[in-house]
Amino acid sequence: MLTASAIRRAVKRYGYGNTSIILVLPYMKAEYRDNEQSYLSYYDEVEICSESPNAHYKSAIQVRNRCMVDRSGLVVCCIQHKSGGAYKTVQYALKQGKQVRNLSCRDL
Repeated sequence: MLTASAIRRAVKRYGYGNTSIILVLPYMKAEYRDNEQSYLSYYDEVEICSESPNAHYKSAIQVRNRCMVDRSGLVVCCIQHKSGGAYKTVQYALKQGKQVRNLSCRDL
């Protein structure tokens, strides 16, 4: 939700009027199910990735991340290390020719 708030402030400041913030969960989580209205106050939509429930549970998040990249025109991240799932997702986005904006001070 912190990320959604930061993106909303940036959209307001820079005027990207056609932006929507969609939370894509890799699978249904009890936290979301129990607090749906709270989530909907932060996000324009909440979806369950259609491909990740079919994946092994250890790879469901990476499958979801790739689906999000495939649907995005701009990937915003805050990566400080050249390892981990977020780093792998950004590398995938770059290979797909997506624009990537890293909010960290560090170069990748």
